[in-house]
Amino acid sequence: MSWAFDNSVPIYIQIIDRIKLLIISGKLAPGEKIASVRDLAEESGVNPNTMQRALTELEREGLIHSVRTSGKFVTEDGDSVRQLREKMAQEKIEALFSSLTGLRYSREEIAKLVSERVNQNG
Repeated sequence: MSWAFDNSVPIYIQIIDRIKLLIISGKLAPGEKIASVRDLAEESGVNPNTMQRALTELEREGLIHSVRTSGKFVTEDGDSVRQLREKMAQEKIEALFSSLTGLRYSREEIAKLVSERVNQNG
């Protein structure tokens, strides 16, 4: 997987967001073992402490868990994943809404644009 970072956002936050997307998209399956901190750090080109910080936060949020001597695993709690998916969707909708209202679109125009787009992709 390719890791590209934006200098305007802390790297550990970007790692957290990326792993969250992998979890909610199913690319990291429930119960799947995550690569080691060292391997992930090497793959992404970041310091292992930065990777550990991100994984610790994901563990604190309940999205991954550690099994002593076995490593870190994706949660099998489907409710947590669904809640995260819903939260991320709401954040993206809010960002879209904010952006389009900034372009002086009305609520009705935004709803029409979204509806047309959804219908284009059936």
